[in-house]
Amino acid sequence: MTGGLELGDVYGATIERIKAQDGDRSRLGMAALMWISHAERPLRADELCHALAVQLGSTVFDASNIPSMSTLVSCCQGLITVDKEASTVRLIHFTLQEYLSTHPDIFRGPHSAMAEICLTYLNSKQVQALWTARSPDIQNAPFLEYCSVYWGVHAKRDLSDDARSLALELLKGPYGQISTELLLAQVENFSLWRFDTPSPFSGLHCASLFGIVEVIAGLVEMECYGINEEDFSGSGPLGWAARNGHEEAVKALLGQEDSNPDKPDNDGRTPLSFAAWNGHEGVVKILLGWEGANPDKPDNRGRRPLSYAARRGHEGVVKILLGWEGVNPDKPNNDGQTPLSFAAENGHEGVVKILLGRGEVNPDKSDNDGQTPLSYAALDGHEGVVKILLGREEVNPDKPDNYGQTALSDAARRGREGVVKILLGREEVNPDKPDNEGRTPLSFAAWNGHEGVVKILLGRGEVNPDRPDNDGRTPLSFAANNGHERVVETLLGQEEVNPDKPDNEGRTPLSFAARRGHERAVALLQSRNR
Repeated sequence: MTGGLELGDVYGATIERIKAQDGDRSRLGMAALMWISHAERPLRADELCHALAVQLGSTVFDASNIPSMSTLVSCCQGLITVDKEASTVRLIHFTLQEYLSTHPDIFRGPHSAMAEICLTYLNSKQVQALWTARSPDIQNAPFLEYCSVYWGVHAKRDLSDDARSLALELLKGPYGQISTELLLAQVENFSLWRFDTPSPFSGLHCASLFGIVEVIAGLVEMECYGINEEDFSGSGPLGWAARNGHEEAVKALLGQEDSNPDKPDNDGRTPLSFAAWNGHEGVVKILLGWEGANPDKPDNRGRRPLSYAARRGHEGVVKILLGWEGVNPDKPNNDGQTPLSFAAENGHEGVVKILLGRGEVNPDKSDNDGQTPLSYAALDGHEGVVKILLGREEVNPDKPDNYGQTALSDAARRGREGVVKILLGREEVNPDKPDNEGRTPLSFAAWNGHEGVVKILLGRGEVNPDRPDNDGRTPLSFAANNGHERVVETLLGQEEVNPDKPDNEGRTPLSFAARRGHERAVALLQSRNR
C-alpha cells in the first residue's frame, strides 16, 4: 500500500500524469517507458536517447532531437532511473515491469513501432555513409548496434506495412551491410571486417536469419537475390532459416523454384544438419518431408545430422531421424566417432539409451584413436552414462585405446572420482594397468594433482605406488615436478615409495621439485630423506 492506494493504482495514476504533460514531454515519457519495458536487452542511456530522436519517415537523423537523460527522467515522472554501475536505464522497480506487462493496452503496437524506428535509423543517410566510409566511426552511432541486432526480432513479433517497406529498402541494396555485419558479430561471434567491400551476407540471408516470411517473399518477388545464393560461409538463406528454427520461413524458401533443400555450406553442413544441431524438431520434419533432402548426408568431416543431434542431446530429433530409412545409427565420422560416442562424451543419458535400443549400434565401437563411448564418458565424468554402458555385456570396461590408456586412466587423469569408483567396482578393471609409455592410472592422477583419486587408487592393494614408467618416472616424480604438495605428502606416506628413486636420466623427485621451484614439495621430500 502506498498512500492508501494499491501499487498498481499508483503506477496507473503516474502514467496518466505522464500522458497529460504539455508539448513533447508526453511523447518522450511514454516512448521511454515503451523502449525500456520492451527492449530485448537493457539499453544504455545514449542508446535510449538516440532511439527517441528518430523521426519516422525521415531519411536524416537529426542530432538536435536527442533529449538529455535528465529530461527523460523528468518526463517519466520518476518511473525510470539510470543504473550508474551498469550504465543502463531501467524501470524504477520490477513491479512496474509486471504492471506494464499485464496492461498491454498502455502501448499501441510496441514491437512494430520499435521495428519501424530501428529500420528508419538504419536507412538514414548517416548510417548509409558509414558503409561507404574508409574508416567508419560507429562510436558516434550508439544506437546502431541495437538496431542491427534486434530490428528483426521486433519485426517478426509484429510486422507493420511500414516496417516491411523499410526492411525491403534496407535489405535490397548494399547499405544494409554494415548492420548485417554487426548482427553477425552477435549471432556468429564474428568481428567487424571488410568495410570497404560488400559483405557476402545478403539481405535475403538476413531476412531468413530472422525468419520474417513477408520480407523474404518481398525480396524474392523483387528478384534481388538468388534463392540458393551463398554467403561468406557458403550457406544459403535456407540454412539460416533452418538453424534458427523458423518453420514458416523454411517452408517459404523451399516453395521457391530451384530451391535446394540439401545445399551444403563450405564445411558440408546442410540445412538439416543445422536444424538437428539446434534441436529444431519442426524444421527437421519439414526438411525430411521434402524431396531432395538426404537424412544421412555427411559434412566434410563425416558428421551426419544424427551425430549433430546426439552431440547436443536433442532426443526428439534423434528419434525423428532414427525413424527414417537410410539413417545409419552407428555410422562413424572421419575420426571414427559414432553418434553414441558423441552422446556419451557429452553426458546425454537419454540419447545414449535411445541409441542403445537399436540393435545395429555397437556400444563398444572404437574410433580412430581406439577410444570407445565408455572412454569418452569416463574422461568427462559422466557417471550416469558410464553406468548405462557398463550394463551392456558387449562393453569391455578395461579396453585400452591406441595409446594403451583405459577408461580408468582417462577418469584418473581428469580427477573423476565418481567414475573411478564405479570402474574399480568391476573385476575386469586392472587398477594398475600401464599404457604404452608405462604410465598407470596412479601416475596420471599424481601428474595432475588429483589427490582424491590418488587416495582411492592407493586403497587398492594391487596398485604399486612407486611403479616407474618407461622413462623411470614414478608417481612421486610426476607430483613433485608439478608442485602438487598434497599428492606428494600422500605418496610419501606410503612405505613402498622411495623418495630418492631416480629416473632413467638420474633425476630424483627432489631434483624435479627443486628445478621447478616448488619449495613446499622440496621441504616435504627433504624431511622424508632425513
